[in-house]
Amino acid sequence: MGAQLRVYKRRIQAVTATKKITKAMEMIAASRIVKAQRKVAASMPYATELTRAVTAVATGSNTKHPLTTEAEAPVRAAVLLLTSDRGLAGGYSSNAIKAAEKLRERLAAEGKEVDTYIVGRKGVAYYGFRERKVVESWTGFTDSPEYADAKKIAAPLIESITKDTAEGGVDELHIVFTEFVSMMTQNAVDGRMLPLSLDEVATESRAKDEILPLFDFEPSAEDVLDALLPRYVESRIYNALLQAAASEHAARRRAMKSATDNAGDLIKSLSRLANAARQAEITQEISEIVGGAGALADASAGSDK
Repeated sequence: MGAQLRVYKRRIQAVTATKKITKAMEMIAASRIVKAQRKVAASMPYATELTRAVTAVATGSNTKHPLTTEAEAPVRAAVLLLTSDRGLAGGYSSNAIKAAEKLRERLAAEGKEVDTYIVGRKGVAYYGFRERKVVESWTGFTDSPEYADAKKIAAPLIESITKDTAEGGVDELHIVFTEFVSMMTQNAVDGRMLPLSLDEVATESRAKDEILPLFDFEPSAEDVLDALLPRYVESRIYNALLQAAASEHAARRRAMKSATDNAGDLIKSLSRLANAARQAEITQEISEIVGGAGALADASAGSDK
């Protein structure tokens, strides 16, 4: 019984130490969510106005441009997948990877080749383990991205969208990331960044009773679109990185809270088992003492006779 009690005590100590770690990680993630949410909110107006400006320029001219003109027969698409650098975030990265796999299957069914770009060590490890080709990858900043990171990611994507497909370019640019809805809800979504769907933007504007602004183009609409192309891609990627970071922190907080609660339940269960083992040990000792006293009494009675 004593050995079993020592085992329970060691397990309780180990689980208690783990609980302290998961509780600390939960509190850290909770503090980072607020900062990430503020960054998301701060980036939204710029991204929204830039999209409206691009839409206004595109609808006001007949210029063919990679930003707004769809290929007649697209043959290749680029997919940018945003995952995390670290684990312990529940199904955050796996959900994003599943969404990317579904998008890849859909594009392949449409007869398009897919070039994959990945952000985050989890996505890189997933594709590396399966020996799948990745055009380019970036790691080390998923929990706190900066605009410079978005520019670094956007550069090769912009280069690929401006190239002809015969030279290795792409006709479409898609992004898969985790959208931050609330502290409890984060959804893995995919969207097409380029070419920009003017019909969808116009429909959203009508739904919000918005009127697109009118612009005069100097020197030309094509030059304006050339200048807006990198800004648009960078802003979309930056906003997606911020939403993904907020989602990662929220998922990690939820996972660590669940781990902390489970550790507490396990400690309670082990404490009950340890108490039962201690009680059994005490009962056995009492039984042995009583049995020994009875044996001594019997022996003494026999000697008196």
